[in-house]
Amino acid sequence: MAGDYHRGEMDIHEQAATYAAFGALSKWGSLAIAVLLLTITLWFCTPAGFLGGVIPGFVLAVLGIVFLREKPAPAH
Repeated sequence: MAGDYHRGEMDIHEQAATYAAFGALSKWGSLAIAVLLLTITLWFCTPAGFLGGVIPGFVLAVLGIVFLREKPAPAH
């Protein structure tokens, strides 16, 4: 059974797609949690109030999207 394995012959497209999906989910999920934590912390734990929590949360979301989005592949 171990002799049936030949290095480099296995189709790994599904594994690569799963790895990419997990990375994307981790990245965007972390941003969503950070935005939520910032917003509710400023809203409920400081005298800043609702707008004092939502505005920084929105700014963090926009900055996160700008910095975490996929970069275009360099031309060869």
